Amino acid sequence: MKKSTDREIRHSPSNERDILLGPGLAKIPERLLLAHVRGQVLFIAGAGISQPSHLPDFRNLVLNVYKLLDSEVYKVISNLPHLTSELINENYQGLTNTQVAEVRRFIRADFDVVLGMLERRMDYTSKGDSLVRKAVVNELRLPTSKPANIHRALMRLADRGGAVSMVTTNLDLLLEDASKRIGNSVQTYALDGIPRPSLSMDFNGVMHIHGALERKPGRVSSMIITDHDFGEFYLRKRIVPDFIYDAARLFYLVLVGYSANDPPMKYLFNAIAADGSRFNDIKERFIFIATDDPVELEDWLGRGITPISYKEDNNHSQLLDTLERWAFLLPGNGKRNADAEVKRIVSAARNAANDSDRDLFDHLIRRSDSNERIRYAEFASKHKADHSWLEAIVSIMNENDQGVR
Repeated sequence: MKKSTDREIRHSPSNERDILLGPGLAKIPERLLLAHVRGQVLFIAGAGISQPSHLPDFRNLVLNVYKLLDSEVYKVISNLPHLTSELINENYQGLTNTQVAEVRRFIRADFDVVLGMLERRMDYTSKGDSLVRKAVVNELRLPTSKPANIHRALMRLADRGGAVSMVTTNLDLLLEDASKRIGNSVQTYALDGIPRPSLSMDFNGVMHIHGALERKPGRVSSMIITDHDFGEFYLRKRIVPDFIYDAARLFYLVLVGYSANDPPMKYLFNAIAADGSRFNDIKERFIFIATDDPVELEDWLGRGITPISYKEDNNHSQLLDTLERWAFLLPGNGKRNADAEVKRIVSAARNAANDSDRDLFDHLIRRSDSNERIRYAEFASKHKADHSWLEAIVSIMNENDQGVR
């Protein structure tokens, strides 16, 4: 019998369900939810998750570094619109050719190249105690930065059932702080100290693939922030791509807090997308993205990444609400949360329930094993559920499709 590939399973008609875990939330592919229950999902967090903690994204980090180190260039780039493609020549007055080159790279959103050019201009070489790196650390080590709700939600979702595994390109330690606040201290790993990806419980902790700040101020740590750094750790040492390649064969990768122009997006996933057409063991990749533009969504699909669309309104509140709801309903939180939802949902007839309640009920049954499904049937009967809910359980028990395999 021909073995089904991940691509065939992913695109089978019976495996295209998108689940609303609650009203007003983003829809999540059920194949991803089911893979997560089995501990086969690995989240990769970007700078966007730390903005609620008042830390800058890459663009603003570069702006802040120039504010500290080069006020003339800062005056020019700080007045640029967030999205722009050209700069009138008179704004270049007073700048050297090297500074103008840096401005042009900034306009193209080549922020890793900009920092590299600035470091080479000011420090002549890349080193841990360069003025640029000290400025970066200064901007990321804000004493007022505390873990945000999204950090806590992600660290709950990072629990694979005995091991908490999270990957990030962020240098800050807010994910570790968030995990400690919810009662689960985790180890920090960075760059060549990161363990090889594995489905075992030994693969446990926060993996900073671009380096991590030292807890003690004044201590220097390796960081990937410039184009030379990316060349060193991605091309020469291959530490990051080798880690990502291995992870992509073991886990369904989910990106949160990234935009299309982030340098990690350019470096991390182009090669994996190419490998996906050659190797059957490359798992599907997902990204939470704030758009409903069908062209943008197709652009992500064309890059080999499945987009999960959400609304950008209210500081990305729909994203946070979706992640928190997902974490709330995890089996690892005990049966209490899910049971309370089932009890609430079956209090009305199935045909009177809204779409999100029907989706949620069916998903809770579908993610359960046979013993748990029987328990749910007994639980629903105990709470005088309409027969339509019991029929739904029987129907799901008869399904052959089990989602992501």
